[in-house]
Amino acid sequence: MSQGPSLQEFDYDLPEELIAQEPLAQRDSSRLMVLCQDGHLEHRRFSDLPEYLGEGDCLVLNDTRVLPARLLGTREGTGGRVEMLLVEAVGASEWLVLAKPARGLKPGTGVAFPGGLRARVLKTGPAGERVVSFLGVSNVMEALRQVGQVPLPPYIRRGIKDPERYQTVYGCQEGSCAAPTAGLHFTPELLERVRRAGCGVEWVTLHVGPGTFQPVRTERVKDHVMHYERYWVPPGTARAVNESKRVVAVGTTPTRTLEASAQDGRVNAGEGRTDLFIYPGYRFRVIGALVTNFHLPRSTLLMLVAAFAGTERVMEAYREAVRLRYRFFSFGDAMLIL
Repeated sequence: MSQGPSLQEFDYDLPEELIAQEPLAQRDSSRLMVLCQDGHLEHRRFSDLPEYLGEGDCLVLNDTRVLPARLLGTREGTGGRVEMLLVEAVGASEWLVLAKPARGLKPGTGVAFPGGLRARVLKTGPAGERVVSFLGVSNVMEALRQVGQVPLPPYIRRGIKDPERYQTVYGCQEGSCAAPTAGLHFTPELLERVRRAGCGVEWVTLHVGPGTFQPVRTERVKDHVMHYERYWVPPGTARAVNESKRVVAVGTTPTRTLEASAQDGRVNAGEGRTDLFIYPGYRFRVIGALVTNFHLPRSTLLMLVAAFAGTERVMEAYREAVRLRYRFFSFGDAMLIL
């Protein structure tokens, strides 16, 4: 019996200077590597994307919006610094959070944040996460907007001047702790050009959790376990996808959403939770083309791309991207896989 792919197959050498530290001045001016069906590569600009789309296509984007989910506070009683990343609401004022340093944050521990916001640890989860209750506030989301920060990935060593650049221009459903980064390249004008090309534009919502970026620590990829994430497929999107000739997913999150919600090759409308882990060997039921960024070595995101286009083909494209000095990760350049 096959053990499936190994972690080593998704490793590659990346010079640190190719990790994009800030967004370009114009969103759609990033480079676009196109992996064509006949195997050859084309090197374009993201603004050229509509040239590859047409009648019968359906472009699907994730309209989630990143929460200002990073809170910096101090432990009550000791004054020790605490950083919390809010992952998911589990009650009216209760949230699942990741905290560091987590040591010492036992049930009953209080944490104070700016603006008078306070939290108390209720319990510890099996993976070290905490459930906390926010005290003295009627609307936690509003409090976050006042004192929270947009959480940037750790490989972005400096902050960014405009936090809106870590949001898509169409994001409207608050709930993510990370951006669906393939969508960062779009402008309203580019989306209008996509529509004029005859391609439909539809939306799903998947609130990105930290599990999407959790390192794979198992030597055999299949042994890795994904965390659940919440999604929503509107009825109009399901209908448009099911009637289209080709579904073009913008990023790994719409891909996982549509694949998780599909039965017998048709997408079902509605909400759900998915821990779908897509890696080579997976049979796609819905997606016909993929827009995506360049992902971290050994990441589940890279494995999904390899599942779609073939591991050897993708890793060769990544080596070419390094050679041609493409920009990598969240604020980096993009790929279109046909």
